[in-house]
Amino acid sequence: MVWSSLQVFVNRSFGFVIKLVLARILAPTEFGLVGMAVVFTSFVEVLNDLGIAAALVQRKEEKLTEKHFHTAFWTGVAWSIVTYFVMVFLVAPFAVNFYTEPLLGKIIPVLSLGILSSPVNLVHRAQLTRKMDFKKLAFINNFSSIFSGILSLILAFLGAGVWSLVFNSVATFIIAMPMYFNATKWRPKIIWDKDAFKDVFGFGVYTTGTNLFNNLMNKLDYLLIGKLVSAAALGNYTLAFVLTDTFRSQVMGIINKVMYPVYGRVQDDKQALKKFYIMVVKFNSLIIFPMMWIFILEGEGIILTFFGEKWIDTIVPLQILSGSILFHMMVNSNTMVIRGMGKPKLELQLQFFKSIFLYVPVLSVMIYFYGILGAAWAFFIIKFISIFIVQYYLKKLIDYTFKDLFEAMREVVLVSLIAVVAALVIKSLFSINFAINAILFMAIYVGGIYFLMGRELRNMIKNFKSKKLVF
Repeated sequence: MVWSSLQVFVNRSFGFVIKLVLARILAPTEFGLVGMAVVFTSFVEVLNDLGIAAALVQRKEEKLTEKHFHTAFWTGVAWSIVTYFVMVFLVAPFAVNFYTEPLLGKIIPVLSLGILSSPVNLVHRAQLTRKMDFKKLAFINNFSSIFSGILSLILAFLGAGVWSLVFNSVATFIIAMPMYFNATKWRPKIIWDKDAFKDVFGFGVYTTGTNLFNNLMNKLDYLLIGKLVSAAALGNYTLAFVLTDTFRSQVMGIINKVMYPVYGRVQDDKQALKKFYIMVVKFNSLIIFPMMWIFILEGEGIILTFFGEKWIDTIVPLQILSGSILFHMMVNSNTMVIRGMGKPKLELQLQFFKSIFLYVPVLSVMIYFYGILGAAWAFFIIKFISIFIVQYYLKKLIDYTFKDLFEAMREVVLVSLIAVVAALVIKSLFSINFAINAILFMAIYVGGIYFLMGRELRNMIKNFKSKKLVF
């Protein structure tokens, strides 16, 4: 837990500084161009993994052999080569015509280089995750992120423009590759077993389908804004999304990395699953709620001070998206529970339903009529409705009720509201800097949480550090 936390802290802190400097140097249009390219590369990256890594992590120890690892490796490598050629010769030309942006024809092939390297690291990541060796994972991710971040800054100062953003993404994958090999000492052998392939692919095909629909839900707004509005509007929206939803997903990754293998081990014990899930909802919300409230309260000061007036159109979408994340935290990590229980087909069905009947119609209508503000409000509506959909499934699977949700969120919501009211009162009475008001908000929040949950938090952290996870 400590090393996963360190990894995310370093990545987020360093990543924020990188984006801060790049946003000062580059224009929203350049961020928007990369956002357009990422819409297409992200879909292929989902297909590139085939869900095999998740299958290797979830599979019980007694049912996992060396044949599974070697088969997974060679399957991933072969598929990545095919996928890269698809990106270069089919996807890139299509993206150019779709957006009428010729530069995408050069950006997408370079961004897609990560597709070739990611499957090579697939088995190593799965092995380290199964062993819960988050120290090595943290070192690899942090080193590659820092190195690639420095490279992107150098390129930006040299006038590389949009390419500084492109190479940042590519370098992270390539640098990590030899480090994974060194961390596990595992080496692939020329072994490919048909039965082993069926084992990992049978689970992975549903996981891949789920990830594909997840990606559709996460990138549909980028796709439509880039097509219906402009690259500059997409750049503004991208920054707002990175500061809110991307931040949320990264922080949740701390807990999910620890909990996914745990869910797999106790997949037959519904009471244990329920206890662990309540803990995850509470812990993730505890961290993310105050950050989102600060964006809502002081988004204008943060954007204008750190990113400059050219990003002024980011402010309102940032505040709305922050509100949507507050709703999302009420059902965070639910897919990890379903997948950890060995029910990837149900997870796929759930994501398919939300994609087709919720995300696509709501986002399409709102963006068509209201642009990036419509996209932000669409996410706000979608996240709220998703609470009821997810609760229905969790009630059936682990008997997780709205009462359990209320108990999990009670202290965090109560303290947040007290801190928000206090911050608003202070702001209305005194002309203070946004940073001071944000610090006062955090002081009230941390003090309130410590008063209400101090002992519980110490026990939770102790359990995570020991990896015992006993309640």
